[in-house]
Amino acid sequence: MSKTIEIAVFSGDGIGPEITEPTVKILRKLSERASSYILGFTDVPAGADHYARTGESLPHASLEIARRSDAILLSAMGLPNVRYADGTEISPQIELRKALTLFAGVRPVTVRAGQNTPLKMPEGKEIDFVLVRESTEGLFHTQGCGEVTENEARETLLITRAISEKLFKFTFDLAHQRKLAGRGPGRVTCVDKANVFRAFAFFREIFDAEAKKHPTLTADHAYVDATALWMVQKPWDFDVLVTENMFGDILSDLGAGLMGGLGLAPSADIGLDHAVFQPCHGSAPDIAGQGVANPFAMILSAAMMLDWLGFENESPEMRADGQRLREAVEQVVAQGATITRDLGGTASTQAAAEAVEVLMSLEEA
Repeated sequence: MSKTIEIAVFSGDGIGPEITEPTVKILRKLSERASSYILGFTDVPAGADHYARTGESLPHASLEIARRSDAILLSAMGLPNVRYADGTEISPQIELRKALTLFAGVRPVTVRAGQNTPLKMPEGKEIDFVLVRESTEGLFHTQGCGEVTENEARETLLITRAISEKLFKFTFDLAHQRKLAGRGPGRVTCVDKANVFRAFAFFREIFDAEAKKHPTLTADHAYVDATALWMVQKPWDFDVLVTENMFGDILSDLGAGLMGGLGLAPSADIGLDHAVFQPCHGSAPDIAGQGVANPFAMILSAAMMLDWLGFENESPEMRADGQRLREAVEQVVAQGATITRDLGGTASTQAAAEAVEVLMSLEEA
């Protein structure tokens, strides 16, 4: 008997609806052909445009639908000209992270053979690592509530044992899964600044305690500035990295740069009971409505969602579909014939998404 999986869909702002539509279309086709699962979708309002019209960025009803759903697919959010009264951007995605305690921000970085990248790649090398960013604390803790006076401004960095322990357990489990799948050697690197800040020495201490529970995996440390250097010089050496919120925010964009841009950067924010899957890029209102937005990061985020749901529901079919979807996008990008203009091509949003469907044999007969 097929199991029904409920997905809350936030279509977002700017190009958000344009990249959401073909992504959900692909997921519906996969669901129609699946024998063990059925995907149900509920459109949920939120975002900057919704705030401009109603005064609410994340309505209570939307949060409750998200809370009841099995997973949340969230598109690009925010508009530069729509802000809260204090001048900060509309960020329902951050509100969701905090409300649902989505402590693990997962940012894969993948560059396959033949794929264009700003790096000069050595022959035979590929990049395949994951950055895990703590997503509820760190330097984002006082978001919108920092202290500002005439002569100074202060923000508070918060690292707690309760969240860090969950984060590190998740990270080592992820490294173990990657090792079993043949995607990594089972190495976890704690990225911090423990030589300067007591908070990061505390962070590293908790990491080391968790590392002892995983004797079959390798654990090491790196300072964040050195990590930024090595991500450019030798990114193929990394497997799984874990770090604080702000460091992760910055390094994940560097990772996107290695892949060729944010248009190829998917992400997930995962907690014990809920998960949000979304592209790392913004809403790009300057190209909204033109049909030229890159859908790949959104589609890759959907692939991550299928993989996670497959684990949560013990569904090999769902995990296999997630892998097929990811590999299809990677193949389209590596071939370079049907890519959008941000990647150097001329394909439309629809054509790029349809190229993925063709590789997965989901196109209409």
